[in-house]
Amino acid sequence: MQPDSPEFSRQLKGFTADVESALERLTPSPQTRPAVIHEAMRHSLKAGGKRLRPLLCLAAHSLFPSRLDPLPAAVALECLHTYSLIHDDLPCMDNSDLRRGQPTCHKKFGEPVALLAGDALLTHALWLLADAYRDVPAVANALVCDLGDAASSCRLIGGQVEDILGERGEITADRLDFIHHNKTAALISASIAMGVRLADSAPQGAVESARKAGLAAGLAFQIIDDILDLTSDVATMGKPVHADEGNKKLTYPRLHGLEASRAKARELTDEAAAGIESLGGAGSFLLALIRRMEHRIS
Repeated sequence: MQPDSPEFSRQLKGFTADVESALERLTPSPQTRPAVIHEAMRHSLKAGGKRLRPLLCLAAHSLFPSRLDPLPAAVALECLHTYSLIHDDLPCMDNSDLRRGQPTCHKKFGEPVALLAGDALLTHALWLLADAYRDVPAVANALVCDLGDAASSCRLIGGQVEDILGERGEITADRLDFIHHNKTAALISASIAMGVRLADSAPQGAVESARKAGLAAGLAFQIIDDILDLTSDVATMGKPVHADEGNKKLTYPRLHGLEASRAKARELTDEAAAGIESLGGAGSFLLALIRRMEHRIS
């Protein structure tokens, strides 16, 4: 299956519709008291975006037959990702006014509510995994561990801390690798691993193989993101561009240049695709999605 094929577009549209429906169903309604916090959560959740992490989860789940519903896990991933974006945009962090073409959460609801909306999405993500899979406690426990590890002080948050330190510290390849591995790639890796974990007929060792392939895909994704910040525009990206340069962020192009960055993204995408192919199963859609990530424009 090719990323530009009608078959891929049809399956992508179907998975995306499933995610949107599940987000509506599995998060508190905007009328739930206190309404403002749930309105703020949904403002950021429903602002659009690629839904990449839940899509990767669903695509990985479809590799093998399964009796388990992956949609709660997909929603949990999007909730956690959205929490990280709300906090990234805060004045004390990147101080961004625009996200996905919409006012950021703190611009619309104020900084205190935005902070708490991020907190609420984080806790909702972990609760949702525990609640939705309570009848398969071993799976629920493993999924909470997957997501909790990806979001931990050593992974997502640790990567964000190193990103902040990199704005005023020494520019090194080691620091850049730590940021990319943990701030972005860890959650993308978890998305694929969690999808395979929920495919209860997956062969032994498949979860760890999926995690490694997901890490390569996540690293490629972040390099492309760094490139787009330099080369794209606000209308295409739906958020401020050249922000990394303005904030003196440590990025792959800043350290290695654009051409080397593009070459590295291709290399990592090939590595991710080879890892998915080694799993077997019905992997054509997941492979096409990973290839599409390398050639995205926003």
